[in-house]
Amino acid sequence: MSGLPYLDAATLERLVPVGRAVAVLEDALRAGLDPEATPPRPIVDVPAGQLLLMPASMRRYVGVKAVSIAPGNAELGLPRIQGTYLLFDGATLAPLAAMDGIALTSLRTPAVSALAVRHLAEPGARRLVVFGSGPQAYGHVLALREVRPVEDVTVVARDPGRAEALAARCRDLGLTARARTDPPAAGPTVGPTVGPAVGPVAEAVAAADLIACCTTAREPLFPGKLARDGVTVVAVGSHEPDARELDGDLVARATVVVEARASALAEAGDVIVPIRRGTITSRHLAGNLAELIAGRVVAGPGPRVFKSTGMAWEDLVVAAAAYEAWT
Repeated sequence: MSGLPYLDAATLERLVPVGRAVAVLEDALRAGLDPEATPPRPIVDVPAGQLLLMPASMRRYVGVKAVSIAPGNAELGLPRIQGTYLLFDGATLAPLAAMDGIALTSLRTPAVSALAVRHLAEPGARRLVVFGSGPQAYGHVLALREVRPVEDVTVVARDPGRAEALAARCRDLGLTARARTDPPAAGPTVGPTVGPAVGPVAEAVAAADLIACCTTAREPLFPGKLARDGVTVVAVGSHEPDARELDGDLVARATVVVEARASALAEAGDVIVPIRRGTITSRHLAGNLAELIAGRVVAGPGPRVFKSTGMAWEDLVVAAAAYEAWT
């Protein structure tokens, strides 16, 4: 292990820009990678939070990401999520490189969403609403611009300063952008990020072409009835069966695509909760990401939803691309 190269965040960003990440993910699926064959990830509860181990194999490479999730870190001024990626040679299992696991996650998650949006969203989609103000929220702005002509962004977050800071970064990209933090006292609450079902946030959701949910919310962020037919919604914030960002009304109306059925039915509260409540059945899932890319998913007249929990094959595909670019 001595001398094992380490690819940090800046190196990963340089080696695999988000557009390249979208391309290599699509290439892997078109080459026959089956998301359903990815091993399930063990999730281990520990006193400070959770440990996630995400192994995968693909032709020339094997890899594993070790991720820690510590909810109490925010109060300590530390990252909530931390991690490292190890890439191995597929034939000999010799270690090839270590990488910043969180930078890898921050790259591949928006890239996966953008790949789904490329095949789900209306071609002229330009109005984007982003729930959240962290790295994933900004990453989704960058990634979705790669596949659709996004011009206008509404950032919705609990913290006014963070929301405005993200809106300012969007304006620096040449986009029209504003921050919204409606106070909960104005109407019935619809989730931890935004309060009322009326007002500027509701108007933005109703007019959106794209909605990206990138939060730690455990309850729906907005009433699903606000989402118009034809809007594409991506939800990436949760990987727990009891946590969700979307309500059952939206999911029931939508053409729903997931990364893989097996992982979604084990981890994605956005679909598990409506199934548990009898709002939908597992047959409501229109397809997985590979089927979407292959043209085997036909969007219905309502909204389109892509729900991801994050899968190990995605990390491996992007990590392999980074390593090959580095060598």
